[in-house]
Amino acid sequence: MNLGKECETIEFKESTSELKEGIRSIASMLNKNQHCVLYFGVKDNGDAIGQQIGSNTLRDISQGISTNIEPAVLPTITLLDGTKDNLKVIKIEVNGKDIPYSAYGQYLVRSADEDKKINRSALRSMFIDSGVDFISDIKSVRQDLTFDQLTSLLVGKGYHVLSLESLEKSKGLRNDDGDFNLMAFLLSDQSDVSVKVVRFLGRDKTSMVQRKEFGNQCLVLALKQSMEYVDALNETNVILGTGARKETNLFDREAFEEAWKNACVHNLWMDMVPPAVYIYSDRIEIISTGGLPYGMTQQDFYSGTSKPVNKVLWSIFSSLDYAEQTGHGIPTIVSKYGKSSIDIREHFIQVTIPFAFTPTWVISSQGQNVRNTLSIGQKALLSAIKDNPYARAEEFAKAINMSLSSVKKNLVKLKQTGFIKRKGTRRTGHWLIKGGDEK
Repeated sequence: MNLGKECETIEFKESTSELKEGIRSIASMLNKNQHCVLYFGVKDNGDAIGQQIGSNTLRDISQGISTNIEPAVLPTITLLDGTKDNLKVIKIEVNGKDIPYSAYGQYLVRSADEDKKINRSALRSMFIDSGVDFISDIKSVRQDLTFDQLTSLLVGKGYHVLSLESLEKSKGLRNDDGDFNLMAFLLSDQSDVSVKVVRFLGRDKTSMVQRKEFGNQCLVLALKQSMEYVDALNETNVILGTGARKETNLFDREAFEEAWKNACVHNLWMDMVPPAVYIYSDRIEIISTGGLPYGMTQQDFYSGTSKPVNKVLWSIFSSLDYAEQTGHGIPTIVSKYGKSSIDIREHFIQVTIPFAFTPTWVISSQGQNVRNTLSIGQKALLSAIKDNPYARAEEFAKAINMSLSSVKKNLVKLKQTGFIKRKGTRRTGHWLIKGGDEK
């Protein structure tokens, strides 16, 4: 009888003399797939030859597994017929979701039919996503916390907060030792987490225009205020055609809000590095730390599979309508901007939302930069045009004490840089200032 090939969930050993190696394979396969089957009495090629079974064989296997694998697992052991009547194949099935599992103090993970040592980064991810809600367990650096802002938000959604004690209990704000936990600190009035929205002039971080801080308050309130700030920048471009009116938003509001809410609730908060929004002249970038949860594939992620890292925090966000269970957030972003808009790295996720057009606040800032390069004479001419847009070149020359040839050259310069344009004919027309404040 042949049992097939070894794979990420199946391991063959010729006899229980390889029990220690077999136990290592169990932990390795559980760490990868949460399920495994180990056979004793089977060759590497899958041929079932069997082995002799002593009075203590099965007990030694069971004790070896329970003693040397942490957390403990419960194996199911059955006997199959071997090649001879006195020989048996031992089949051991194990299921376990409390990853990571160690065997003899080592952490391994299955790769094809091999057991490989887990690197430090992957091991950390496994611990974070093991089901332990770390921000609910870690003690807050401060214990003098108040929750007036959180209470106000909950009441605004129709919840009845009878007392601080009831709030602490219902929202899991204390750990098993009775101390305020890290999540409580994030949601408290005393939170010092700084959520930033930074605007840059141009397509890189060379020139910063504005930096807004939404910190030192309840995390949910910081999320709400930062989202409202960005939404206020969402302009609408209107194009009037023959019998039709076409409106285009600068960016898709729903896609941005889903990206930002996901960044805040699924951020790796145990590292206390908050998510951030960076706004450039042509796009918005939303960055959160943590990468994908361990065991989640990119296909799972893009399809909307939900696997919250901060489960209790997620439930609080959900009660305030800042998180939901349908998993439509990522598919919404992908449907609007494609998979390429989401950059998934080992330690962070970045969502990029491109602008549909150049916003007016970018044009204005760019104009101000060009204006700063104008000479004193050009600024004086711009001021004279504002005072009398119908004046001729000769009149401008007299008004600002500049030669006629210089006036004509500077008029050309101002037209080329987009500050002015001519409307009408040379004799009856006038100048229009396009750049706003001419000073």
